Amino acid sequence: MIDLHTHTNKSDGTDSPRELVNKAISLGMSVIGITDHDTTSGWLQAIESLRGDLALALGSEISCLTHDGISVHMLGLLFDGQHLEMQNMLEETRDGRLPRMRTMIEKMRAVGIDISMEDVYNALPTGATLGRPHLADALVNKGVIKSRDEAFQGMLNNDSEFYVSHAAPTPEDAIRMIRNAGGVAVIAHPFASLRGQILSASDFKSLVDAGLNGIEVDHRDQNPEERAMLRAIAEELDLVITGASDYHGSGKLNSLGEHGTSPDQ
Repeated sequence: MIDLHTHTNKSDGTDSPRELVNKAISLGMSVIGITDHDTTSGWLQAIESLRGDLALALGSEISCLTHDGISVHMLGLLFDGQHLEMQNMLEETRDGRLPRMRTMIEKMRAVGIDISMEDVYNALPTGATLGRPHLADALVNKGVIKSRDEAFQGMLNNDSEFYVSHAAPTPEDAIRMIRNAGGVAVIAHPFASLRGQILSASDFKSLVDAGLNGIEVDHRDQNPEERAMLRAIAEELDLVITGASDYHGSGKLNSLGEHGTSPDQ
């Protein structure tokens, strides 16, 4: 089993990199992608925990925004972790998350929702990259909602009145940076309509021109029709077809290895 998209507590997952590697080994997986949001801080612990036949596809899930304001996530895999320009881009993207979180909280408080930055920080693991899942966890802790899934289907959906975008590279800029750093660029769940606005088929041309390598087709947030369309697009554009769990540990339904990438891909 090859699962190229997972998260640890270095961003918005609940497992440490060591715990995630151990789970992958216990499941007999062959390759696991460590792709925390806008950071490579989990790489070292994952490498130190590696043993047996498991291989790592180290990377990051980079938060991007199109010129039209559509949120896109770009998986960068196998790039040079010491590449200065790449690390600068990741740092700048992380820095944009704090003012975004403050604005979302202000919007919620304006309609009477009892939530604060302190609540979010209490739900944020030490050293983790701040993100909407931590706001979701804080809302769960306060009894406003029941689960992360409920949050992302409603209050924290991209089309919600509380949603706020943040400073981020365009998908094309992210792809070019990944490729310049020696990596492989795979767009994550591009047709996940349950999350809000999505790309259209015509949007892929500029991504391919920038150097896109693959499309994450098999993902639980894309229905069978969406997967079929993406598979056709990937085949037409000669792009790698991947599948992955987008595992986050406890608090989300995604199971490690629930979708995979075939070895030939």
